[in-house]
Amino acid sequence: MSRVVFDLDVLRSFVAGIELGSFAKAAERVGRSTSAVSAQIKKLEEQAGTPILRKAGRGLALTEAGETMLAYARRLLDLNDEAAAAVQGVELEGWVRLGLQEDFGERLLPEVLGRFARAHPKVRIEARVVRNAELVERVTSGRLDLALAWSDGMRTAHCDRIGEVPMCWVGPASERVEWDAASREPMPLVTLDMPCLLRSAATAALDHAGIAWRVAFISPSLGGLWAATAAGLGITIRTPLDLPDKVRPMSSDEAGLPLLPKLDLVLHRAEAEQSPATKRLAAIVLRAVRRSLGEYNRAPAEAGVEA
Repeated sequence: MSRVVFDLDVLRSFVAGIELGSFAKAAERVGRSTSAVSAQIKKLEEQAGTPILRKAGRGLALTEAGETMLAYARRLLDLNDEAAAAVQGVELEGWVRLGLQEDFGERLLPEVLGRFARAHPKVRIEARVVRNAELVERVTSGRLDLALAWSDGMRTAHCDRIGEVPMCWVGPASERVEWDAASREPMPLVTLDMPCLLRSAATAALDHAGIAWRVAFISPSLGGLWAATAAGLGITIRTPLDLPDKVRPMSSDEAGLPLLPKLDLVLHRAEAEQSPATKRLAAIVLRAVRRSLGEYNRAPAEAGVEA
């Protein structure tokens, strides 16, 4: 049996298409024509010896083999890029100051910093996990080089819009939510202290729907937010990204709750011209976050992908 050697350029187009929800958008990212990317995907299926995509409404969705291929493709690309960076950037030195929203601190921070530290041991990183307003203030004042933050449309001078994520109402996973809009009682809101983009969005949605609300619990951190929500003290608002097991996203019509808008996620930069170390870290952050947001930026048909 002949050995199969997957083409990394083909895998990169495949992963980009899944994450962006469109192979046309993937073609723009990898600098190829749409027809060339389609030919790459056909080649990948031929090499795999099995379909990796199937029809799903107007688009395409991954088969079981496709899900397996996606996981391995990401690992292969990460290892390739890490090796290239380690070899080509062995002398990379300096200091990078990175700021993150708390939503991304627990999982993204060790993943990104671990990969970066292995490839660039001479670069020192100062990481800060703080609230949105402080992230933007610190990057605009030059006290952070990079900041990953939610946005309601506000942009800084140098930033990349990564994608958008739906906001959702969040309730306890095991406790019953003792509230319903039909009861006419004010909704107990579990929230972070102000200023908070998600708290503002929640109260605006409730006011627009004519639903009374009261602040049942205020926390300075996500840990307190999850604890109060899990205990059944009220309902909170967040995105579905990395919710702990003790809470769950609630459907838009559950308990008569109103629909919520989406939030942009933006990577802010302090300077247009970045140091080599900052530029490299930004690339790793962007890749990791785009992967996390992939399912929320896909075509709606069964989380499918446009051909």
